[in-house]
Amino acid sequence: MRSLTGHCKVVGSVLAMMMKEMGPCYLQNHCACRLALSYPAFASTSNTRKLVSCSLYTEPSCKEGLAKEPRNMQYVSKVDRPENVYILGIETSCDDTAAAVVRGDGKILSEVVSSQAEMLTQYGGVFPKIAEEGHAKAIDKVVSEALFQAGIKESGLSAVAVTIGPGLSLCLRVGVRKARSLTKIHRLPWIGVHHMEGHALVARLTDPQLEFPFLVLLVSGGHNLLLLAQKVGDYIQLGTTLDDAIGEAYDKTARELGLDLSKGGGPALERLALEGDDKAFNFSVPMRSVQDCNFSFAGLKTRVKMLISSQDIKPSIVHIDEANAEDRQIRADIAASFQRVAVLHLEDRCDRAIEWAKSMAPIRSLVVSGGVASNKVVRERLRNLAEKHGLRITCPPPRLCTDNGVMIAWTGVEHFKLGRIQPPPPLDEPDDCYLDLRPRWQLGEIYAGGLRTARSLKSTNAHPSLTAEMRIHSSM
Repeated sequence: MRSLTGHCKVVGSVLAMMMKEMGPCYLQNHCACRLALSYPAFASTSNTRKLVSCSLYTEPSCKEGLAKEPRNMQYVSKVDRPENVYILGIETSCDDTAAAVVRGDGKILSEVVSSQAEMLTQYGGVFPKIAEEGHAKAIDKVVSEALFQAGIKESGLSAVAVTIGPGLSLCLRVGVRKARSLTKIHRLPWIGVHHMEGHALVARLTDPQLEFPFLVLLVSGGHNLLLLAQKVGDYIQLGTTLDDAIGEAYDKTARELGLDLSKGGGPALERLALEGDDKAFNFSVPMRSVQDCNFSFAGLKTRVKMLISSQDIKPSIVHIDEANAEDRQIRADIAASFQRVAVLHLEDRCDRAIEWAKSMAPIRSLVVSGGVASNKVVRERLRNLAEKHGLRITCPPPRLCTDNGVMIAWTGVEHFKLGRIQPPPPLDEPDDCYLDLRPRWQLGEIYAGGLRTARSLKSTNAHPSLTAEMRIHSSM
């Protein structure tokens, strides 16, 4: 058993590091950190949040501006029985307000989602300020319902996990404030979650046989990512989108075709494509001559828009449900042709990514997650590709592919088990305190072979990648 003296040396090293990086005044006046150490003697207790508090815990006065908590401070927790761990997950990164409670052994106790589909229909897309107002109206009810369905009170939670990025800043703020309010009142630790890691790790909840390392394709409205997942918090980015993500291309094409967006543009286009000939229009597959794993859908989206303008149809005036048979068939053919080429582009990049990943690690699985992963054509084509390479494919069920609270709660469980959690906010934290929001936040370290200038990466240097942060923490 490690001695108390040894533990105190660790605490002293962390405090010395903080004073060196942030200065003694910052540490004294603005740090609200509780250093907690677990001892093996606690392994037999059922209280998985048994913590030994350091006497240097300080509540800041907040008189000198905004309260800003240190990024590197964390609890170290002991998890002896997973079924005694209860994590509340909160997701507000875009247009859906979601919350869920997941137990440490993977049992989903509740899941609640409040959709803003009416906004998508009315405005033709997501407007951050309007989305923020929708989150603000729904967040209390959604969280309360998640706790009620789970049959648990706030005080019975082990921690609260919340998306802190990437996403829309105004929307992220609503979820983070709610999480910090709960953890402040009930003195709970909290976990800041990377939205895309949530999509990647939820596959480990639905497929208990999925083991690291594995290849991940994340496809959504705002992201396209190919990652080699080595362990929780450790990823190598093989490819990303250079402009538009596939989900955005689906949504905008659906809008150009005059489809009903109330349940999402992607699903609407997928349904219409079933009626069409996918070879009626010959779109070229993007970037076939470029030997990397990055994506580009902007050119395909533009070519589809130009084709629609050249046809004798007026989707902006005549809704799909009011179109005559000939008009509807043309739109269906365009939808099917677009989808065939978009999915071919995914296949091309995944094919190369599998070869790259195999040269770096003994992968046995391909995970496909994110909103677009619920598309049946995408699943079937990538399943065939995985089988060609001798890999098993894992796709979460469609309800867990779109944004949801379950993936955030489960990612919280994964980090909680590793002790990667933050202390509760100070009791006198003001409403206008600094919030560590990361609207652009890279998940993995970029593989040299896939390094290119991507529009989606222009501002990511505001924060180090999640992988870089986790490596710094593990080396301390």
